Amino acid sequence: MKTKKLILLLMTFSLLACQGQTNQNSMSDSTLFPGAISKEELKKNLSPEQYYVIVEKGTERPHTGEFNLHFEEGIYTCAACGSELFDSDSKFDAHCGWPSFDQAKANDKIVEKKDVSHGMIRTEIMCANCGGHLGHVFNDGPTSTGLRYCVNSLSIDFKSEEKEE
Repeated sequence: MKTKKLILLLMTFSLLACQGQTNQNSMSDSTLFPGAISKEELKKNLSPEQYYVIVEKGTERPHTGEFNLHFEEGIYTCAACGSELFDSDSKFDAHCGWPSFDQAKANDKIVEKKDVSHGMIRTEIMCANCGGHLGHVFNDGPTSTGLRYCVNSLSIDFKSEEKEE
C-alpha cells in the first residue's frame, strides 16, 4: 500500500512540475522573441484584461470579445507589439465564442508550444515577435487547412484595409 501511495505522490509531483514548465517562455526573453517587451512596459501599455491574457496566458470569456463576430477586411495584429498575424480572408465563424482563423499571415508569425495546463493537452499559440499569448490552435477547422486558430480578442488589434475608389 505504501508503494502505491508513493507512486501516486511521485506522479502528482511530476504532473505539477510539467504544468509549471508549460509557460516558461517569458515575453521579456529576447533570445526566444526578437521583439520581446518587458512586463513593466506591457503593464503600462495594455489594459489589465489584455495583460491578463497576453502576459499571464489567461482566456477571455467566450462570446464577449470585440473581434469574435467581426468580419471587416483588414489585418489582425498583435495587441502587444503590432506584428501582423492574420488576414481577414482567413477568419471564419467557428461558433466557439472566440475569433477563429484557418492560417497565420505567414509561417513565421506564430509560435506553437505544447500546453498541458488545466488538465488538458493543447497547442498554445504565441506572437513570434514578442511572445505574447494569443490562444490555441486546434486540428478541427472546417477549411482545407484543417486548422482553427482560436484567438482571444484581447490579444489582437485590427487594421482596416482602405478601399480604393
